[in-house]
Amino acid sequence: MAFKPSYCDYNKTGFFSKLVIDYLEDADSLKTFYSHRPNIDGIKASIEAKQKKSINRTLLADELFQQYQSVSTNKKVLDNIELLKKENCFTVCTAHQPNIFTGHLYFVYKIIHAIKLAEELKMALGDYHFVPVYYMGSEDADLKELGEVYVNGMLHQWKTNQKGAVGRMKVDTAFLDLMAEIKDQLNDTQHGNELIQLLDDSYEEGRSISESTFRLVDSLFNEFGLIVFLPDNPKFKKAFADITQKELFDQFSNQALTQTINAFPKEYNLQVKGRSLNFFYLKDDIRERIEYVDNKYIVNNTSILFSESELKDELSNYPERYSPNVILRPCYQEFLLPNVAFIGGGAELGYWLELKNVFDSIDLPFPTLVLRNSFLIIDKKSCVEMESLQLKGQDLFDSTEEIFNAWVLRNSKRKLLLLEEKNSIAGYYDDMEKLSAEVDVTLKDHVKSLKSKSLDGLHNLEKKIMRAEKRKFIEQGEKINNLKKTLFPLNNLQERVDNLLPYYATYGNEMIKQLYTHSKGLDQQFCFLIEE
Repeated sequence: MAFKPSYCDYNKTGFFSKLVIDYLEDADSLKTFYSHRPNIDGIKASIEAKQKKSINRTLLADELFQQYQSVSTNKKVLDNIELLKKENCFTVCTAHQPNIFTGHLYFVYKIIHAIKLAEELKMALGDYHFVPVYYMGSEDADLKELGEVYVNGMLHQWKTNQKGAVGRMKVDTAFLDLMAEIKDQLNDTQHGNELIQLLDDSYEEGRSISESTFRLVDSLFNEFGLIVFLPDNPKFKKAFADITQKELFDQFSNQALTQTINAFPKEYNLQVKGRSLNFFYLKDDIRERIEYVDNKYIVNNTSILFSESELKDELSNYPERYSPNVILRPCYQEFLLPNVAFIGGGAELGYWLELKNVFDSIDLPFPTLVLRNSFLIIDKKSCVEMESLQLKGQDLFDSTEEIFNAWVLRNSKRKLLLLEEKNSIAGYYDDMEKLSAEVDVTLKDHVKSLKSKSLDGLHNLEKKIMRAEKRKFIEQGEKINNLKKTLFPLNNLQERVDNLLPYYATYGNEMIKQLYTHSKGLDQQFCFLIEE
């Protein structure tokens, strides 16, 4: 099994925001909102900035070694953890929540991109070591988003009564029932047994979701030396406590973010707006916002409250109970890691571009931002259909109707467009406009109205001709419709809906290797992965 790649620029897909495209194209409007361009010079500048800040590498390595005692991982992973102790070792990081069974395909694409970029940088900058890191956002509490997955077009949802951070939730009976449904779907596939064993080894009843996801991701990627980083750790939170305290008592991040929001170009949609205090209180099954009201710190939707002195004592004794939200989570990540490049999706880059002032407020280096790789996996059956319809990958970004119309125009033996007639009519009325204006200038508007009605009539006739001709190609229309539904589920990019499991069940670990082979580092383009 092999796949052949084909690439195109992101601005030709229609699926990425103006902000993302402008960032990739180095637009002047965004230059003040980041530190370094996503190129080798930008990485060098990131290294230089990171070298000026002290990183507790001993703490980082010791806690990672402790974390990995629970699994039998690849030696490459352990070697990379050891490398983190060296001052000339840096990380390439991506981050994502512990979606069940890896969630959407882009979860996998982000990780593979981090692996590929780390290797690319090692080749280009031989005096340094680079290791790929997956930072798990295990403190996210959005179970609806993290607890559902599409497998072969079928939506599966984990319905549990557990509350709080999803990473701390346990695999329960409802989860195992859900997993059994998915296994039934994938059982009769070439690599189904292998995949089922992988799931069984990762998700055991009573095991936390973060631990289960850690095991699954390590099994999939440890041969590449990927480090899975679990930040829900008392010692890491204690190291970050000074910044936590600054936020709790000075609310510095909101002040910095407000400055950015006021300066941010109005042509772009803001991804986040933050709050006056950007921390959650995390305990047992509670993950609720901390708010400052009437000289007290209250935990939203609970009876918990603290005075300032009580909160300082609580932070000192239980730093693990303080969970940064979307505004400060990137700071926590970059504080702990010797990171020089962060790989994220379009929405992630959007909110990171709002955060440079927040980083500056605590004198923390801002990493180079890299848009994650995107793929469209085109299986052999779809490839055959595309060839029969004479379609190329880039054609698929058009709507079903646009693709069908173009196909009919290419293949019909009849004249379907009335271009000559439209031009002729337009020319005729232009002449009439000049003649009538010589008699009475007020007649110009009347002639323009006649011209518009005539052209509208021809346009409507053209549409009727096209509809009549399309009825003669019903079979081809259905093929195009089915092709779009297969490759663009829910009328969205495949990577934003589909899950890895069916692809792994069909192709096995070779699917991971094919994605790795055709992934790019700093050369950012959309990839069509076509099965040969």
